[in-house]
Amino acid sequence: MEPQTQSKKSNRVLILDYGSQYTHLITRRIRSLSVFSLCINGTSSLNSITELNPHVIILSGGPHSVHADGAPCFPYGFIEYVEKERIHVLGICYGLQLLVQKLGGVVKIGEKHEYGRMDIEVNKNNDKGLFGNKEIGDKQIVWMSHGDEAVKLPQGFEVVARSNQGAVAAIENRERRFYGLQYHPEVTHSVEGMDTLRHFLFDICGVTADWNMEDVLEEEIKVVKAMVGPEDHVICALSGGVDSTVAATLVHKAIGDRLHCVFVDNGLLRYKEQERVMATFESDLHLPVTCIDATEEFLSKLKGVTEPEMKRKIIGKEFINIFDIFAHDLEKKVGKKPTYLVQGTLYPDVIESCPPPGSGRTHSHTIKSHHNVGGLPKDMKLKLIEPLKLLFKDEVRALGRIMNIPVAFLNRHPFPGPGLAVRIPGDVTAGNSLDILRQVDEIFIQSIKDAGIYDEIWQAFAVFLPVKTVGVQGDQRTHSHAVALRAVTSQDGMTADWYYFDFKFLDDVSRKICNSVRGVNRVLLDITSKPPSTIEWE
Repeated sequence: MEPQTQSKKSNRVLILDYGSQYTHLITRRIRSLSVFSLCINGTSSLNSITELNPHVIILSGGPHSVHADGAPCFPYGFIEYVEKERIHVLGICYGLQLLVQKLGGVVKIGEKHEYGRMDIEVNKNNDKGLFGNKEIGDKQIVWMSHGDEAVKLPQGFEVVARSNQGAVAAIENRERRFYGLQYHPEVTHSVEGMDTLRHFLFDICGVTADWNMEDVLEEEIKVVKAMVGPEDHVICALSGGVDSTVAATLVHKAIGDRLHCVFVDNGLLRYKEQERVMATFESDLHLPVTCIDATEEFLSKLKGVTEPEMKRKIIGKEFINIFDIFAHDLEKKVGKKPTYLVQGTLYPDVIESCPPPGSGRTHSHTIKSHHNVGGLPKDMKLKLIEPLKLLFKDEVRALGRIMNIPVAFLNRHPFPGPGLAVRIPGDVTAGNSLDILRQVDEIFIQSIKDAGIYDEIWQAFAVFLPVKTVGVQGDQRTHSHAVALRAVTSQDGMTADWYYFDFKFLDDVSRKICNSVRGVNRVLLDITSKPPSTIEWE
């Protein structure tokens, strides 16, 4: 749903991001309450904030100290704006300290830092305060993560909860509509955190739970119709994944036969992916799709390239080149060159390609260039349509169910745009690494399906390692490749934990791989969460 200016009493909750690892979890938690929330950089201009016309603003936590040079802060005029528009503001951790400092209070480096689970105790409250009907003396477990602490509050503020060490845990100034929590209510470790957020939004701020996927679908169809002229033609790049397929189906509903889908086999697909995906498009989704086999074009340009970012850039640029060629051919066919390209970019893709708050940069110190965001050349001739760019993965699946896309297809694990190129560290064209990886991956995924655990896992795949190890197979010494298996659980791809397989399952899979795939004699398991690692290897 594109941000649009609404009435003063819109139900939009805006989160200003100051760099906390939990910031986007706040966005997810609020959306789970059927309230639309949006996250932007905490140092965004006042105009950027006012254009979004929020009902509530949340200042996130972050790793900075308010005393540090260049510490990120809301823009000049922010306090005057929220008071004039009667907007409720909630500061979380760093956000609380920012409010205290900017409103005339004092924040100091704490004598005792507080990290992890802590007890807090309500010491002042009424039913219009942060803790609703909680009684003075009531305790709850919360998740703390701070070094600085508020030691003197601005005029008109009062402490409504303290930690068991006596530090300020919650503050409020109900008259001016400023509130603050020194802990993270959005994480599951804060046992009553969701109750506090729910009470704050609905009972204190008067927000209405009126955001749902049906409205998102209707709104996005309107946006596409308004964007695309009545005679314009649109290309959709289908990857075979959930995101691009949902995006294509949505745009097809908006403009019908003026959508032209293209599926590119870049030589980096999984085992029999082209045949399987094209069959699904034709028999289940009834989308008109042209398949282009560009294996030679992609692999020839990737030959000898080992740097991950360079691989992504090459793949992104080659995709666009192919779409441009397809557009020229389509122009001859329909008499008008298409001007738009549909992509299934999601909110986490956009977030991961944004600059970190407090970095002083307008563009990212990037974790990775996302194939839908960072790999596009500046001279791209096609304008983008990204109808899913404010949605998380589970929301996209919900949108797909509304449009009657088969559930089995919607539940497919994510597959990256650069394909197996980001699952082969080094030169993807060296030796027969692609063929080996396809075979290993097929055995792994099919074993997961046979075990009935596919839907428990967010994403599972194999990785080809560019190393050889010594082994013994058939009474002979071998010097063959090692492969790694990766499976994670997640809600939206922003954070992830590794999946806890049964040891018997892992033993069976390892034996199948080593017995069936020539050139592999060692199988490893990746047991790293995100963070510190990303889900994909490159």
